Amino acid sequence: MAHDGQDPTTMTQTALLPDLLTLTADAIAPTEAVLEAAKAKLRETVSEGGRVSAAALEANQTAAHGLSWLATYVESLRQMQAWATRLREQGRFGEVEQLIHQIAFGEYLAQIRGGIPMSQGEIVRLSDLGLTAADSAALDSDAIATLTATGNTPAARHRLVELMQERAAETTVGATGLEEELEMIRDQFRRFAVEKVEPFAHDWHLKDELIPMEIIDELAEMGVFGLTIPENLGGLGLSKASMVVVSEELSRGYIGVGSLGTRSEIAAELILAGGTDEQKEQWLPRIASGEVLPTAVFTEPNTGSDLGSLRTRAVKDENGDYVVTGNKTWITHAARANVMTLLARTDPSTSDYKGLSMFLAEKTPGNEDDPFPTPGMTGGEIEVLGYRGMKEYELGFDGFQVKGENLLGQEEGKGFKQLMETFESARIQTAARAIGVAQSALDIAMQYAQDRKQFGKSLIAFPRVSGKLSMMAVEIMIARQLTYFSAWQKDHGKRCDLEAGMAKLLGARVAWAAADNGLQIHGGNGFALEYKISRVLCDARILNIFEGAAEIQAQVIARRLLG
Repeated sequence: MAHDGQDPTTMTQTALLPDLLTLTADAIAPTEAVLEAAKAKLRETVSEGGRVSAAALEANQTAAHGLSWLATYVESLRQMQAWATRLREQGRFGEVEQLIHQIAFGEYLAQIRGGIPMSQGEIVRLSDLGLTAADSAALDSDAIATLTATGNTPAARHRLVELMQERAAETTVGATGLEEELEMIRDQFRRFAVEKVEPFAHDWHLKDELIPMEIIDELAEMGVFGLTIPENLGGLGLSKASMVVVSEELSRGYIGVGSLGTRSEIAAELILAGGTDEQKEQWLPRIASGEVLPTAVFTEPNTGSDLGSLRTRAVKDENGDYVVTGNKTWITHAARANVMTLLARTDPSTSDYKGLSMFLAEKTPGNEDDPFPTPGMTGGEIEVLGYRGMKEYELGFDGFQVKGENLLGQEEGKGFKQLMETFESARIQTAARAIGVAQSALDIAMQYAQDRKQFGKSLIAFPRVSGKLSMMAVEIMIARQLTYFSAWQKDHGKRCDLEAGMAKLLGARVAWAAADNGLQIHGGNGFALEYKISRVLCDARILNIFEGAAEIQAQVIARRLLG
């Protein structure tokens, strides 16, 4: 396949860069220097009296969020370098991995210099961060010049897709760098997704049906709901990295199935971090076994991301129990759930996060005819574009009873702090789901591009089609390595809210880009409901919104960077 006046043989021969790991290693320090300069400039701009001002940070939101994206790119390059170095030491840094590595560096370095897309219509440039040409002069290094000019070339993209076609039977495009045990877990859940999920997912989506209980029961038997719960409390006691791999592969089959474990993960984290010994012993084994299906009940109609201003009240009665009144929205899998991790205000004199408490509120699972049979509780379905299979609900509470013993930690006013302790795991898991959705888009688009003939040849023979596929594969690996790193940090007891936030921020954008490009490859057919890519596009769109919208995520990252 010749294009741009090049012979395909020549393109293949010249695709790989010599001394690649030396070049990419040399490129990282200049980006770190520019990041530090950007942090210093913005800190100076938004500080008052030696402290970062929330008002000034908000007034300079584009620069703040741009700093978050710049930091995410720099960390992404670091983790790609760590990945490549590990693979070389293991003798596994083959041609596919080298091409992914050089394309990643060529593209991300070019974007750092020229503009990073925060969304489709928002490109942030170094000048937006207050940097002058002198401030960013470090990027004029020989290594960066070489990589931006020759890393992401048509030849490299062409060769990568050529190899992707040859190795279509492999589970991932390129070695992930994970240890063998985790790859065995991946294979197990990939097989499950291929056999039990992928053939049926599109039908579930089109009919807007709940995922069958048989699937939930099988996942429970496989240990999905107790993956990271300690063994002495009924779980498997596995790592967050294992949770990432499982979430990735199940979401590759269908995001609804990949998200079934999310609420169990959040509930388990809440109880492990903030629960009493009695609460741990009562709830965790039942969550791990799938006997109890939790749902997270935090968001309210008028508060959105501003959880500190929640209004739902929980008033203690004369028996020491609580009576809950208020409204909640965007509650996933609420009808089937047995228990709600419910955030409510126990101190009516407060109007911020300090008066909030967390409850393990029991409820009776509903059915299709009577979704919310529990007294004091009503609910209605919110119809949605995608992310179906569990359904979304608005809930109303009026005299709803919660046992006093189900106050998490048996202490009022700790709810928001308890919830904050789950954010790292929740965002890591969401990043993993994003990788799975992006991989699904690549799987579907790749197959279509090979099968569909236009003008006498397969779509994949056209450079702009193969170029889209190659960039999907590259960005999936970048998001994957950033997510694995955040999980590694969590597993080793290190603070990782920054890394988890970055993984979620980038992963969501990568998933949307992959789904959008996958639909574009399908052309008009992609717009037809019968084609799977239409579902993947709808599913991908939510990733930039839940577990912290991209703008909120960028704001949180910026505050941490400047703190």
